[in-house]
Amino acid sequence: MKQPLDTKEIDRIIEMAWEDRTPFDAIKRQFGLKEQEVKALMKSTMKPSSYVMWRDRVNTRKTKHSQLVGVQYLRFKSKNQK
Repeated sequence: MKQPLDTKEIDRIIEMAWEDRTPFDAIKRQFGLKEQEVKALMKSTMKPSSYVMWRDRVNTRKTKHSQLVGVQYLRFKSKNQK
C-alpha cells in the first residue's frame, strides 16, 4: 500500500503537472502516480476553473504524453526535478 503524500510532494506533483515538457511518465517514475491519479489530485486541490484550464492545456500538449513525442522531449529535466 502506498504511503500518503505529504504537502511538499503534492506541491511538486502539481508543479510538474503544470510544466508543459514534463510527461506523466516522469511523475509516475518519481511519485508512483498514474496519469488518472494525477488528474484526480489536480481536481481535488485546485479551484474548478483552474482545473478546467489545466485539463484543457494538458489535452492539447503532446509533450505530456511520452508515447506521442520524440526522444528529444524525454531528456528535458526541470532544475527542480530529481
